Amino acid sequence: MIEGDELWATLARTPSLDAPTLRALALRLADDAALSAGCALLLTRTASELTSLGVKPRAAAWLTAPRHDLINADLAARERHGLQLLPSIEPLYPAQLAQQAGAPPVLWLRGSAAVLSRAQLAIVGTRNPTATGRSTAYDFSAYCTRGGLLVTSGLALGIDAAAHQGALASGGATVAVCGTGLARCYPREHLGLAEHIVAAGGALVSELPPDSPPASRHFPDRNRILSGLSRGVLVVEAARRSGSLITARHAGEQGREVFAIPGSIHNPLSRGCHQLLRDGATLVESAAEVFLELNIPDLNQRFISSSGNAAAADVAAQALDKGTEILLHAVAFEPTSVDTLAVRTGLASQLVVSMLLLLELEGKVAPQPGGRYIRLRGDAVRPSGVRAAAARSAPTNGKT
Repeated sequence: MIEGDELWATLARTPSLDAPTLRALALRLADDAALSAGCALLLTRTASELTSLGVKPRAAAWLTAPRHDLINADLAARERHGLQLLPSIEPLYPAQLAQQAGAPPVLWLRGSAAVLSRAQLAIVGTRNPTATGRSTAYDFSAYCTRGGLLVTSGLALGIDAAAHQGALASGGATVAVCGTGLARCYPREHLGLAEHIVAAGGALVSELPPDSPPASRHFPDRNRILSGLSRGVLVVEAARRSGSLITARHAGEQGREVFAIPGSIHNPLSRGCHQLLRDGATLVESAAEVFLELNIPDLNQRFISSSGNAAAADVAAQALDKGTEILLHAVAFEPTSVDTLAVRTGLASQLVVSMLLLLELEGKVAPQPGGRYIRLRGDAVRPSGVRAAAARSAPTNGKT
């Protein structure tokens, strides 16, 4: 009987087989404590027995006569490139994905398997973004990473790369879902980025055999994995006909949140986002809004609000004082948005707003149009006074 990685490599290549079906079949052939044995028994059945179990004809044909030359080549590539096989019946296979129809029965993985079970946000968009779009993806990713969300993207040029880089620059992990086998890197210029992702504790993921080359059909297929891993999908910039919209469609079908960033009506790369907004996607202007919609509390805010005793309150107060000092140094002498300050400091947007009000009352910063702030030269006290400053409305959600 085929067992171990040979079994998983065989099932990874099985056409018309998904994660929910594999688990259901394994349960029929063995009990819950021996799902791997149930999977192995699939390769001992005849084609007619398999089809009577509900296995599709293409899958039954492969399971009864697998190509051992291809499987051996996959296993050799696994050894050369340090890859892992992650079956959908294993606890480390992300439950968020395993429940979805069409989820791969086995994932190929390089890096940390454990990271796949963290709460994730997929950030996607065009391969040819504007400078603003690239910066937005980077900043949103950095903020989300600091707030405890794992950012997932597709390792492509443009928005995908900016999303991965924002997460890495913030000292966090990130996941890349690849449209090739993991023995290859596409595009080639992202080889260094892929290595950085693995070294930083993230993961490269694919459903494809290790030596699979880039092919046009692979990238739309991988998008369902991107959305399936994630709590939500954020589209930064996308043309009206875009692979990012395919990811958003998968997200909607899988019950995930879909977010879109609006842009100029004169920018063709805003049209895909605007179409998503017309179709019911959530408009977001700041990364803090993503946390609110996903109902995932920001770690900084949770730390401050969870101080339930005197000792913890002292620690929280010291953290607040230190954070205020860091924030003051981050405020520039030109108007700076709350989101920019959140990225620079790693603090939650709501916390930044509260601290800015304190600094304003102390005469160290001044509000500017559009919810921005400027540092006062010499930190001179402003004549408006405490009451006027306290009465002035301040942004509460980090919008710019």
